[in-house]
Amino acid sequence: MAIIKEKSAVSKKQSTKNQKEKRKYKKENLFVYSFYSALIVLFITMFTTAYNNNNQTYAEEGVITVYKSPTCGCCKNWISHLEDNGFKVKAIDSANMSLIKDKNGVPSGARSCHTAVINDYVIEGHVPAADIKKLLKEKRNVAGLAVPGMPMGSPGMEGNRIDKYSVYEFDKQGKARVINQY
Repeated sequence: MAIIKEKSAVSKKQSTKNQKEKRKYKKENLFVYSFYSALIVLFITMFTTAYNNNNQTYAEEGVITVYKSPTCGCCKNWISHLEDNGFKVKAIDSANMSLIKDKNGVPSGARSCHTAVINDYVIEGHVPAADIKKLLKEKRNVAGLAVPGMPMGSPGMEGNRIDKYSVYEFDKQGKARVINQY
């Protein structure tokens, strides 16, 4: 009977020792898993930040980002007009221009074929470069400028006739007023 008690006591000691070792092993593994998890989260955060900074859509100061249909010739002509007038242009083709216009708060009555963004302003349609420069210089408290539709004779829409057209400024509520006429 004494032998059984000794074995039982040894078993209990061994069991207690095994439990302590298991707890220690779990703590060490928890630390290793936590460390590697933190490294992975750090790496993902750094990658995401770098990716977002390299793929800014229109946050670059002084660069005008133009969203356009990939097949629109007049949009390309308007971009040339901007470049000829000293603007640095970043053109982005989009298959869903309505979404771009909605996202940037372009009023439905002011819409045209392309939408551009520079600094904090939205530029809709065939707005002359001079009007954009004036807006940037004056830093008016508006959402942006627009030339609704696609009037012949406006920048990018040069052709055999010249239609009269107006340049509007609009606010974030969609209210617009004429600022220039051609």
